[in-house]
Amino acid sequence: MSVSCGVECVLVLGCARWMWKRCTYIGSYDSATWPSATADEFEPVPRVCRLILAVYEPDLRKPNYLPDGGYRLNPDWVVKRVTYEQTLGNAPPYIIYTDHESREIVLAVRGLNLVKESDYKLLLDNRLGMQMFDGGYVHHGLLKSAIWLLKQESETLKRLWVESGSDYRMVFAGHSLGSGVVSLLAIMVVNHGDQLGGIPRNKIRCYAIAPARCMSLNLAVKYADVIHSIVLQDDFLPRTPTPLEDIFKSIFCLPCLLFLICLRDTFIPEGRKLRDPRRLYAPGRMYHIVERKFCRCGRFPPEVRTAIPVDGRFEHIVLSCNATADHGIIWIEREAEKALKMMKDSNSETVTVPPTVQKIERLQTIQKEHKDALERAVSLNVPHAVESAEDETTEKPSNDNNNKHGNGSTTKSNSSARKLNWDEVVEQLFKKGKSGDLHLKRDTSVPK
Repeated sequence: MSVSCGVECVLVLGCARWMWKRCTYIGSYDSATWPSATADEFEPVPRVCRLILAVYEPDLRKPNYLPDGGYRLNPDWVVKRVTYEQTLGNAPPYIIYTDHESREIVLAVRGLNLVKESDYKLLLDNRLGMQMFDGGYVHHGLLKSAIWLLKQESETLKRLWVESGSDYRMVFAGHSLGSGVVSLLAIMVVNHGDQLGGIPRNKIRCYAIAPARCMSLNLAVKYADVIHSIVLQDDFLPRTPTPLEDIFKSIFCLPCLLFLICLRDTFIPEGRKLRDPRRLYAPGRMYHIVERKFCRCGRFPPEVRTAIPVDGRFEHIVLSCNATADHGIIWIEREAEKALKMMKDSNSETVTVPPTVQKIERLQTIQKEHKDALERAVSLNVPHAVESAEDETTEKPSNDNNNKHGNGSTTKSNSSARKLNWDEVVEQLFKKGKSGDLHLKRDTSVPK
């Protein structure tokens, strides 16, 4: 009798301890060991948030939903705005904006519209392990949307890039659903920048606001120098390992779903998660805006932490009443603006060396962090992980390409490749598998 009572007590205490740890876990614990971000690297975030918010406006000259301080953009610099009627359900609405002050060409895509059936179709067009891409796995519906968007706007982006003197940065920004679209679009542009006028990798940036889990871990780490994900405190979407399509099937019972996921994932070893190549993650380098503390009421001055995590990459579900509120683009823009202002004020008070030296040192640190993250992914045996982001982009033409172009000289082959338009490149990127799914066929005939 006493033995059974002792076992019951141990079981009850164990369950109570687990419940306490789960219920008291807050979002700030995910980034507790990360270093703080600098004002220079975080400066574009509030600006791209405002541009995404501008997509919701029917007329920017007579705005209806002004954020604090306004949009701070010039309506005359809006090159193109596209609505649901024009996308025909292939992509969320977006705008193309040339920011001459910041010297950027921006493609901004809005987030999920809860009353649009086409947005749900994009999310539901996927299943586990359905779509291979660039040596990893991605969300099938979001990839199709990214391809459609790039084929529609590549000529516009190329023209703007050339007209700017090939000097502006190319920025892709999206929120929620749009974050997954622009993240996959950015990967294609990085691999085929020659189709946009020869834009180099270091001129391409992608900002995924409240990022969707859209790519496997090896891709998320590989493109961390290009894609930046911004997470506000307890935002549920980058944390839940449940596929997007399953979340939105159960959107009206989201709290129940999150609790069940939390319970299930407690018993899944970390190594098993890392070895599953089909498991999708939030993309790129992470910027975590932290503004609440455990057992403290209200919001505190926001702090921004950044890293390229490999293991423990926002895997913990946070049981918080703010989990859905932190997903909103309005709150993210507001807190990002506050955080940037605080970083600038702090820098103005403590600067002891020339700013240019600080920028060079921070750039070197960022490059080292990316290299370390790639090596960490390889050491953890993450499927398809590479030791260098340039490993695949520096491949030489294969024999298949030589056969395709005949026995002519290399110069003739390269000349033919340069004449390809984007539609032909897309056709070469994909081939029909026996199962009917699309699989990547890397085009190594196009010179980098």
